[in-house]
Amino acid sequence: MATDEFLLERLNRIISSRKLDWTVKRMFGGHCFMVNDKMCFGTFRGGLMARVGPDKIEQLKTKKGASQMLHGGRLMKGYLIVEPEGYDMDEDLEFWIDQCIEFNPIAKSSKKK
Repeated sequence: MATDEFLLERLNRIISSRKLDWTVKRMFGGHCFMVNDKMCFGTFRGGLMARVGPDKIEQLKTKKGASQMLHGGRLMKGYLIVEPEGYDMDEDLEFWIDQCIEFNPIAKSSKKK
């Protein structure tokens, strides 16, 4: 699926305003924003991939456009996909990014290869 350049621009603007150490990597056919060398959020199949606390999944997937992420046929613990209608407004997108940033300090790092 083609990258939504407008979404990437919005994500870059929001994360830049948070004054964090971050990078972007190509991953899962989209873009993954890494904070403190850990997956934080990104683009995935036309939506927003949000890494949030597993204890918040049930609450957050009741939000408009949100569902638990499926990858390779299995549910991904601690990951949500948010469809565009769930982040059309800037304050909605900021809500999701802030949820991801809040979880990031306690998220586990991927093993370095």
